[in-house]
Amino acid sequence: MSDFTHFNEQGRARMVDISSKQDTERTAIARSSVRVNEEIYEKVSKQEIAKGDVLAVAQVAGIMAAKKTSDWIPMCHPLQLKGVNISFEWEIDSALYELHIEASVKTKGSTGVEMEALTAASATALTVYDMCKAIDKGMIIGPTYLVEKTGGKSGDFKRSPEEE
Repeated sequence: MSDFTHFNEQGRARMVDISSKQDTERTAIARSSVRVNEEIYEKVSKQEIAKGDVLAVAQVAGIMAAKKTSDWIPMCHPLQLKGVNISFEWEIDSALYELHIEASVKTKGSTGVEMEALTAASATALTVYDMCKAIDKGMIIGPTYLVEKTGGKSGDFKRSPEEE
């Protein structure tokens, strides 16, 4: 079991000890998307959804999710985040309406923020779904993926544009 960092000597789950790791600046960017129908696009754009301003609520949900990642991802360390930003961009192509979500997370610490960025992007997409499901339950979420990360022992990562 020594090759697996999240197992103890008995083969049971453990949180990795990061106390000897050096604090560095760390960032991560993740993306997700929600494909909606034209009616949802129009109502979200005009802030006519009965539950309120979809993008504002989803943005706050994403920020809250980043801050609470360790509460629902068992092996994540609680982190003191230094910044979280959620941004949106619509892609409209013929009859396709897709809301692109980007979550950017920063900290200075001894472990990375990839999971926080992925959680933020996911929670943002799920909130959009929740707020619009009364109109159409056929929305499609995803893909959700890490775009890039910086800092830490493993070095930087950047997904190539062809992989997105």
